[in-house]
Order: sequence, then C-alpha cells, then structure tokens
Amino acid sequence: MSRSTHGAYHGVVTLQRGDEMQVMQISHSVSGDKASEQLTKLTGQGAQVVRADHPLNCVHTGHRLLQLGESLGTESCGVAQYYRFQVTPGERIAGRQAVKIRVEPLDMYRYGYLLELDRETGLLLKSSTLGRGDLVLERFQFANLSYGSAQPEAADVDVVYQASHPIVDDEQASSAKAELEMPWSITWLPRGFELTDGGPGAMGRRTYTDGLAAFSVFLEPLSREIRPGEGIAREGSTTSYTRGLRLSEVPVLVTVIGEVPVNTARMVADSIRWTH
Repeated sequence: MSRSTHGAYHGVVTLQRGDEMQVMQISHSVSGDKASEQLTKLTGQGAQVVRADHPLNCVHTGHRLLQLGESLGTESCGVAQYYRFQVTPGERIAGRQAVKIRVEPLDMYRYGYLLELDRETGLLLKSSTLGRGDLVLERFQFANLSYGSAQPEAADVDVVYQASHPIVDDEQASSAKAELEMPWSITWLPRGFELTDGGPGAMGRRTYTDGLAAFSVFLEPLSREIRPGEGIAREGSTTSYTRGLRLSEVPVLVTVIGEVPVNTARMVADSIRWTH
C-alpha cells in the first residue's frame, strides 16, 4: 500500500438503516503524532462530533483484538476464533477499487459483515451488517472520497459534541478496576467479548467488544417493583433490550444495547448477579 491509512482524507458517506437514510461528511487529518476527526450530519437536524488530537499510537481494545499479525504462530488467533473470513475482489466504490472481505460468525451470538476496503490504502469504503439469511440490517458507504485534499467548508450545525478521550493513569485504572468488581457482575458473555469501557463513576455501566461488535450493559436500582416483562427495540444492527429483575431482593432495571442479536442481549441480562 503506497498511501498510509493514517493520512488525511475527506468524504461524504451514507448510512442506511431499513428505510431510513442519513448522509454525513467525514474529515480525517493528521498533524505530527496526532489525528483529528470531524463527523457532520448533513440530513435532518444538523449535528457534529469532533475528536481532536487523538494519539496515533493509541490502541483501544477493539483495535487490539483485530491485530491478528502478532498472534500468528501462537495459540491465540484473535477475532478469527469467532468469525470465518473470505477475501475476494471487490467493486469500485467512490471511484476506488475495493477488496471484499466476507465475515461470517461461527456462532449465533453475533452478526456477520460484508466489508469492502480500498485496495491501495486499506480504508473501509463500505460495510454491511448481516443478520440471519444474509439480511442487510445496516449499510455504511462512501459516496465520494478524496485523499490529502483541503478540509471541506464547515456545514451549518445545531449541536457540536466534543468527543472525550481521557488518559487514565495507573492509580485511576486501579480505582476503576476495584469499582468494576462491585456490586454486580455479568456471569455469561459470548466468547471473545472483552471489557473495554468503565471508569470511575461508571458503576452502572459495562461495555464489551469482540473487535467487530460492541454492546453496553446498564444497571439501575429501582425504588419499587415494575411490571414483569421485557422491552425490545431495534434500529438497523442496534438492539435495545430492557427488563426488570430482582437481584438479592433489590428491584433493578437492566438495559443491554449494542450490535448483537436479541437472544444475545437477553442471555447477557439473565446472567447478571449481585456480588454482595
């Protein structure tokens, strides 16, 4: 690959969930050892997410799980333990020739994917999330793309959100770990999912990823019982599953939300236990 995927690029992307289509502008730039990104919604209510000065050498849990090269020759195969990969020539997307990667889950607890990457740079040009029977649940695709060009003019937006990226020192990490160990735990997860988020003040939240999919679990103690039953909402590949439980005689509301099938979210919720 002659052009680094860490270089500057700008483009317009579409995100389709069922009958709903959103159009967004993406800008990625690099200065020294820092990258800055800007995502602007061009349809509906104008909104923008900005992430500035993100270290290029920062490796998140999902990135680490996808780095298979370091695992070759060892007993660990990373995400390949949970998905089957097939690589074939792809089509032309946003004027760029792509390589197609079909990602099939090896169990019923996660979705499949159809990924198309720029053959020259490795940038993801198109991504489809696949449900049962290869039903397309959600599709992301570049409509146009340019590398190394000047950043496009800013669009009119109503809301600007600054994405945070706290640097956690050893003392904070120890505090977060102790906090995560109490007062509740999840006793079942699909194989390959690892804890990726939960710091001080996050006692009611856990976030997990297997490198491709991610979901979060929220636990809220209630002052009184709620009617038995469960609530399910789905938008594209995102599932929101909610139900009331009693944990050690304490009524709680559990919500599992993320890119997993309903049955996976239900099983995760059923596995929650008080640790005290």
